[in-house]
Amino acid sequence: MSEIVLMADPRVAAVPVVECGERLVDVRDSALLVDPRKQDPDHAYAHLREGVLERLLKAQELLPDGLRLLFVEGYRPPSLQRQYFEEYADQLRAAHPDWTPDQLHTATSRYVSPPDIAPHSAGAAVDLTLADADGHELDLGTRMNADPEESGGACYTHAPGISPRARAHRELLGSVLTAGGLVNYPTEWWHWSYGDRYWALTTPTPTALYGPITRPH
Repeated sequence: MSEIVLMADPRVAAVPVVECGERLVDVRDSALLVDPRKQDPDHAYAHLREGVLERLLKAQELLPDGLRLLFVEGYRPPSLQRQYFEEYADQLRAAHPDWTPDQLHTATSRYVSPPDIAPHSAGAAVDLTLADADGHELDLGTRMNADPEESGGACYTHAPGISPRARAHRELLGSVLTAGGLVNYPTEWWHWSYGDRYWALTTPTPTALYGPITRPH
């Protein structure tokens, strides 16, 4: 397995952002199947930058007949991202009281991006999976949003030990999204992004297109 670059890696934060000004759009107005499990009062979850949505729709066209992308969460306001980060850090701190602040920060970033560079808060990231024609989720080895502790590391995209069927589904999801121009965060098989700092570092591209954005109500 190749080296996994975590969101806490200083190389990610060092990528400059040249904000392109692209707007956030509501994915519920598109051909994507949208799951409401992460719905928030302001419906922020259902928004993405236009360029990200365009690439998801391109990826969906590459799927075999009878399969669809199932969108779960896109934009996440910076305040909510910080809440998620601090809650998971608190869990890890309780389980590992001997960890240094740096160890805690790095371990937290396996599952929740540090708020200042989070792709979700730039409208650049999407959490999604595959579904059949009736909207039923396919088996991809773990539930979506399973953390490394709960899943025994099976949430990692290339984790060993998942079934051949789940592996095939992950490979299919990855092939169409990669063809669409998105990149995966390899500790979370469901997390893909375009235009953010992590995408720029791993592509590689000199600058990110999207920085943190506040969605007008």
